[in-house]
Amino acid sequence: MASGFGFQGGPSRCFGFWQQFTKCYASTDEPSKCRIQADDYLECLHRVRETQRAKAVKAEFIRKAEHQAHEGRKTADILADGVIVGVGLIQRDKGDSGSH
Repeated sequence: MASGFGFQGGPSRCFGFWQQFTKCYASTDEPSKCRIQADDYLECLHRVRETQRAKAVKAEFIRKAEHQAHEGRKTADILADGVIVGVGLIQRDKGDSGSH
């Protein structure tokens, strides 16, 4: 973020958040009022909350897979049915042979 330009030559992905933070910081007498903008900027840089959410989704996927494995399904079938990215929103039909 030092230069304000991204790798492709345009503005960096977090530049908008940086502008919001600096606008707030410049227009207030109490910098603590800009905590939300600062948090958004830091999240954009480091992606801490995004990583935590991804870990929670993965843990839930593993928990459901283990539960289904105890119900008699093969682990390979469980993993083939539910990719983490899918989040279980689209279920494969029981009659489907596994080809997509």
